[in-house]
Amino acid sequence: MLTIHGEKKRLCDGLARRDFLKLGALGVGGLSLAQLLAAEAAAGTRGKSHKAVIMVYMCGAPSHQDMYDLKMDAPSEIRGEFKPIPTSVPGLEICEHLPLLAKNMERLIPIRSMVGSPNGNHDSFICYTGRSFLNQPPGGWPAIGSVVSKLLGPVDPSVPTFTGLAPKAGHPPYGSPGLPGYLGPSMGAFRPSGEGRDDMVLNGISTDRLNDRRSLLGSLDRIRRDVDGSGLMTGLDSFQQQAFGLLTSSRMVDALDLSKEDPKTRARYGTGDAKNFGDGAPRNLEHFLLARRLVEAGCRVVTLNFGRWDFHSDNFNGLKNTHLPLFDQGMSALIEDLHERGLADDVAVVAWGEFGRTPTINADAGRDHWPRVGGALLAGGGWRGGRMIGATDRLGGEATERPVHFGEVLASLYRHLGIDPSLPHLRDLAGRPQYLVEGHQPLPELG
Repeated sequence: MLTIHGEKKRLCDGLARRDFLKLGALGVGGLSLAQLLAAEAAAGTRGKSHKAVIMVYMCGAPSHQDMYDLKMDAPSEIRGEFKPIPTSVPGLEICEHLPLLAKNMERLIPIRSMVGSPNGNHDSFICYTGRSFLNQPPGGWPAIGSVVSKLLGPVDPSVPTFTGLAPKAGHPPYGSPGLPGYLGPSMGAFRPSGEGRDDMVLNGISTDRLNDRRSLLGSLDRIRRDVDGSGLMTGLDSFQQQAFGLLTSSRMVDALDLSKEDPKTRARYGTGDAKNFGDGAPRNLEHFLLARRLVEAGCRVVTLNFGRWDFHSDNFNGLKNTHLPLFDQGMSALIEDLHERGLADDVAVVAWGEFGRTPTINADAGRDHWPRVGGALLAGGGWRGGRMIGATDRLGGEATERPVHFGEVLASLYRHLGIDPSLPHLRDLAGRPQYLVEGHQPLPELG
């Protein structure tokens, strides 16, 4: 953020050191896909209608066999205690503790055969990139939001392309919104923390005075750029552009202000719990509503982190008492809201964790890590809902029908956004061309 007002930790150019670092999260990319953007402008949709992605990272990995893939014919030590219930689609059943999602099944696409997790370590990386965190190039693989910031840039100059609703967490990957990798910090996620929101408004300074300061900064930057051989100043340019855009427009501030939302809509989403769950993320239902408001305002990618699903013990009480009902309410409210607002074709939604859980229930009534197969939930994107993709064996431990790699889902999201995932759009720090999700194509089931 750009701090115009206040005494603490100010630098000579008006940036608080804390907030200067946060500016690294304001993703503003070059317009690399000029043809796509020109087509949007020609159609009169630039800044009005745009494709977007909302990704819900379910920290710690939920048990697929307790949500979308219940195994009622398996032994009790596999089956667990939950029962399936009918959904709005005849023949499709999901967990009894997801009744609101069951009523919306015609709009949903559960995947029961997610594969590709590199091992049993907790890391959100594969959800955001479709790649393993092992064997990365220098700088690391960039997350989808950072890629989109680089290739598409902002819909509106005052609204970040990529926003992450992820607070800090005891386990850092649980608090990650997705990293920019070799694209650099200027392509990182904007993270509107409570403290940061105060810096998004002009406190006692006119726009004329702000523009004078911008001119001064521009002059200083040109001098520094002449002597800078690292390329750092190029990144700072984008930080400053986005910061000034935020300060001179109310669009982003308004999107984050839930008091402007219809009280009936706020009640539908609920509040949940804004406190972190253990070393994980909050079960904050208002983040689902914020995600919808942010894509309406112009964000192309919004990530939100939800809960801590790592139930090595007391799995069933943990799910039915603390996680499933809240997820059911927030996710169903988001899906219904997108449809009612005519956004379901423009906004693709995915909710998932980094792997699955063991078929066998352990001695502590929990399920342990199981990278061999897991689950996911898709919606929106103009995709036809009301069907399941993939299947597992009778124990829920192996994918037996249509294994789906994380990279295939990411490729589908890129295609939804108008980016061809089969082309090497990016170059890494060594100048080598890189594919977005190498070796994976969009899911043909999604059309």
